[in-house]
Amino acid sequence: MYVLDLGSKDYKEVWELQKNLHEKRVNKELPNTLILVEHKPVITMGKSGQQSNVLFPVEFLKEKGVDFYHIERGGDATYHGPGQLVGYPIFNVRDGLAGIKPFIAGIETAIISTLQRFGIEAYIKEEMIGVWTESGKICSIGVAVKKWVSFHGFALNVNTDLSYFDLIVPCGLKNVEMTSMEKILGRQVEMNEVTKSIVTSFADVFEQDAKNVCLKEII
Repeated sequence: MYVLDLGSKDYKEVWELQKNLHEKRVNKELPNTLILVEHKPVITMGKSGQQSNVLFPVEFLKEKGVDFYHIERGGDATYHGPGQLVGYPIFNVRDGLAGIKPFIAGIETAIISTLQRFGIEAYIKEEMIGVWTESGKICSIGVAVKKWVSFHGFALNVNTDLSYFDLIVPCGLKNVEMTSMEKILGRQVEMNEVTKSIVTSFADVFEQDAKNVCLKEII
């Protein structure tokens, strides 16, 4: 499993990168690859989402410095921004993973395992995708799969400014409360430590050997 840690990158730039790496994975030019990144404020809408779940006009969002994109993943409206660890697994979900549902369950398991290392108890909810805590939803998951290879992924709230979620109905779930590791623990959390833990969890859950790579090595 290649691990590509991009630091902070514009959403659209990474969206295009995902498409590039997706094609390479389909053509077996890459192994499974996990992209990890933080974005500047952006709201994305999944293909099955309702525009009414974005509570303000796009023009207003842009004035506030928040980008907006319709994208290919499943799910509804979600927010990405600084202090949030976003992961995009470009994985073949058929080879050894038995399909899309087990793949998503594996992502949830990896997130829960990571949170446990920081002393945060988390769980899944029946018939819902994502990860919850007693304080609220802490991780959203929305994947797309094409030619048996995944793209898009998860967004884990680490030190996220949660006020941005007031701009949307998160994941189309009314009255859902969003939370973060910072809010639960009462302190800032080192993003590098979370990143390392996520890589360990993904390697364990999906039985992969993780290798850190640079972008220029795989483009």
